[in-house]
Amino acid sequence: MEPETHPLRQIRAACDDRTLTVYQAYSSAIAEPALRAGTFVAPFKRERMTWIKPSFRWMMYRSGWGKKPGQERVLAVRIRRSGFEWALAHACLSHYDRRQHESAAEWKQLLRESPVRVQWDPERSTTQQELPHRAIQIGLTGEAVHRYVDEWIVGVTDVTALAHEAHALVRAGETAQADALVPVETAYPLPAPLRARIGASGQG
Repeated sequence: MEPETHPLRQIRAACDDRTLTVYQAYSSAIAEPALRAGTFVAPFKRERMTWIKPSFRWMMYRSGWGKKPGQERVLAVRIRRSGFEWALAHACLSHYDRRQHESAAEWKQLLRESPVRVQWDPERSTTQQELPHRAIQIGLTGEAVHRYVDEWIVGVTDVTALAHEAHALVRAGETAQADALVPVETAYPLPAPLRARIGASGQG
């Protein structure tokens, strides 16, 4: 069963009352120390922008099911909802959108000042087909990276085996079984100011 139709720009995530899960993929050199420490430590570089993705399927698309060079280890990172919402409140869209900004100059100024980037990319099905709605990617830099590593992360789990198992099922034509393995992601509730800030659709 493929994912149902959703609003064009809606954050969907595996979450509970306090936390939500985002995904990242790294080499073992970065993943192993992170798993031991429960957060990101050297050789992870805080000076670089780091992208977090609430969509497991989009992470599978981006990392080639955890098989692209440098992305062989897929990590599920559980973070505080308060931190996630701080990121959205301090975000700027990666691309100028005349519906969101009064002018390109205003957008460029916001881009310079914001420690967080938001990108909406076409979501992917379990079979990696492009879907009509979007998945959010959130890029953290500067202050946001430090907050992420030091304050927001409450747990890091290796889900590489899950990625490989789901991929094997997809390749075998067992899409329904692969879907059953994918973490359940539901609409993440956002207050109106945050929806406006990141150009999200409708409620949730």
